[in-house]
Amino acid sequence: MKHLVNAVVILSCISIVLSCRKTSFINSPDASVSFSSDTLHFDTVFTTTGSVTQSVKIFNLNDQKLRISNLRISGGSTSAFKLNVDGTPGENFNDIELQPNDSIYVFVSATINPNSASLPFIVSDSILVNYNGNKRFIQLQAFGQNANFYRNRRITKDSTWKSDLPFVILGGVTIDSNVTLTIQKGCKIYSHADAPFIVNGSLKVNGEVGANARVTFDGDRLDPTYRDLPAGWPGIFFSESSTNNVLNYAVIRNAYQGIISILGISTVPKIILNQCIIDNVYDAGIVSVASSIKATNCLISNCGNNISIAGGGLYSFTHCTVATYSNLFIAHKNPVLYVSNGYQNQLGPILDARFTNCIFYGEGGIVENEVVIDKKGTPSASEFKVVFENVIYNNKVTDADSYFVKGIKNAPPLFDSIDVGRRTFNFHLRQNSPAVNAGITSTGVLTDLDGKLRDSKPDIGCFEY
Repeated sequence: MKHLVNAVVILSCISIVLSCRKTSFINSPDASVSFSSDTLHFDTVFTTTGSVTQSVKIFNLNDQKLRISNLRISGGSTSAFKLNVDGTPGENFNDIELQPNDSIYVFVSATINPNSASLPFIVSDSILVNYNGNKRFIQLQAFGQNANFYRNRRITKDSTWKSDLPFVILGGVTIDSNVTLTIQKGCKIYSHADAPFIVNGSLKVNGEVGANARVTFDGDRLDPTYRDLPAGWPGIFFSESSTNNVLNYAVIRNAYQGIISILGISTVPKIILNQCIIDNVYDAGIVSVASSIKATNCLISNCGNNISIAGGGLYSFTHCTVATYSNLFIAHKNPVLYVSNGYQNQLGPILDARFTNCIFYGEGGIVENEVVIDKKGTPSASEFKVVFENVIYNNKVTDADSYFVKGIKNAPPLFDSIDVGRRTFNFHLRQNSPAVNAGITSTGVLTDLDGKLRDSKPDIGCFEY
């Protein structure tokens, strides 16, 4: 019995010794430590506004505890980068303990001071990690961009925005009635999540052909995680008092709603859209209630609702491609085109909507009819005119077929390349597309969305093969 007790005591001592050894600190310079990344890259960070927060993990790969004697931003208090280590903000941290085979998070954000540069510039620094006599570094790099910052801005007199610096909108911009804002070619406008673009007067967008000459409206989150998310900013709202809006070569991306136009039935279109792209919009690319819009060579793609017309109005869409593929960000649950003379139990005075040489196509999701004509009441022929001429569309039922002249039904338009998984959406046409040479020639539209000349047998849609 005495021997058994002694054995138990000896085993207990051994267990205590082993336990103590396991939880003691490793002091060897050869201790195994790894980082989840050796470099953190921050895409374009607008000066003064700050970036998204990124993180890096530091792993203790040893069976003993590890003490990080010092962790700090190399640039100190003047650095553009700020740290937060396991929930504690600061610039310099001492004696951080890592349990065996455990890790800690280091969070990093960037706020860059403005300078005189008009082009993006690089800001660099590093995180110094000091342990057991070792000095290791995690590199930090951000692209800074100066900008014109507008916060809750009212434009009260005729103004022109130039393209020398981007515009960052915080809280919103409002163009007063009887005031015109002109935006020059190449301008880039980035709006925060709380920043609608409200037009009570007139908006003139003077973009031109070419990627760098277009005028871009987008959200202000440009880091990889968020740059392609829809609903990043509210959209452009044209109020009842707004008139004489012309958008040439505008790109509207990643909004909650792209263009919203209310109340403005006139033989002079309230909004003219020439060679415009409205893409990846969460709710609706174009929402129009009792208004008037003329669109030529426009691409309205991958929206919750591409075009929604209600309450009547006057509309002309020529050589437009309207298409949605159900994808990770946009569930294709609604037709790409909805047209009605009614709105909230009221009838508009007139609906005259003409669609010529256009593509209306959707794939995936639960939509059976991509074109829906919702006729309310018993309007006369002069009060309700909807005409589709030489268009490609996919509809399961035939209710809307009477509105189509020379329509090509349920024939895939054969776009150049669509890969939903990789988010590749190229809406140019293949050579064997049914849209090639299938348009009418009397539209007077001489070029396509790329500025390419159309031939004597124009193609349907916004792109000429």
